Amino acid sequence: MTTTRTPTTNPTTPRATKAIDTVLPAPPPHWVGDGFPVRSMFSVHRHGAAGLSPFLMLDLAGPHDFEPDATGASRGVDEHPHRGFETVTILYQGELEHRDSAGGHGRLGPGDVQWMTAAAGIVHEEKHSAAFTKSGGTLEMVQLWVNLPRRDKGVAPRYQDIAAGDIPSVELPDSAGSLRVIAGEYNGARGAASTFTPMDVWDAELNSGASVSLTLPEGHTAIVLVLRGAASVGDAELEAPQGVVLTREGASFVVEAGPEGALVLVLSGEPIDEPVFAHGPFVLSGPEEIGTAINDYREGRMGRLA
Repeated sequence: MTTTRTPTTNPTTPRATKAIDTVLPAPPPHWVGDGFPVRSMFSVHRHGAAGLSPFLMLDLAGPHDFEPDATGASRGVDEHPHRGFETVTILYQGELEHRDSAGGHGRLGPGDVQWMTAAAGIVHEEKHSAAFTKSGGTLEMVQLWVNLPRRDKGVAPRYQDIAAGDIPSVELPDSAGSLRVIAGEYNGARGAASTFTPMDVWDAELNSGASVSLTLPEGHTAIVLVLRGAASVGDAELEAPQGVVLTREGASFVVEAGPEGALVLVLSGEPIDEPVFAHGPFVLSGPEEIGTAINDYREGRMGRLA
């Protein structure tokens, strides 16, 4: 594992401007299990792996209001496997619980992040917490899938459960808002998550009409998503849930929030120049590895939930 990355240039330093490569329109909603009404903002199946690497997919769930359920029968996704990549869950509203085949268990509240390295393989479930199920309320979250280089796909699974209070938050210039550094670095603040390849994961709350210039490493994939409100990125006018993929050439770009402000998620990562074979919950380096993963899960070699 490495946390080494190309140093982030001070955001006030002039650099060549990134252009818009692809606009990501608002996708149709669908349900994952009975607890997650999601929109898949991008995926390797729709947009191809090369232009998104190291990112594979991002689902935006909610905001959605759930009625109270006094039975406490938690909604969500039952037992399922993953192998060969990482999932990053950022919770904005609501409360989630997870448990896995290794005996792990955790809970996420508003602002918390769970960075799960599935790698060699794990079986888990993700559900609303019992307390949230009983009380009802608004669920809002994203789940990002991040690829692993082939050399790391066989490492042991692990979790980084990152509390909201452990995520650095930086005030943006000119009272534009604030930016949380989940991974990577922004203006000297280092993110709470460790990563296998260099990347930045930032979310920014921008005030009404605020404008901010951001700088990312040249040559990295760069994706900007508007999760709430409206904002312009370069010459693209976006309303939630929409986004853009920026060119790898250039470094700086400007985000300007609409009159109601915006919640913006910025992803940047060094591309992994390797084959990608994605099949359901498995992302591996060749078709034969997919077959092995399916057999391993069926025969219990990834474990089972009690």
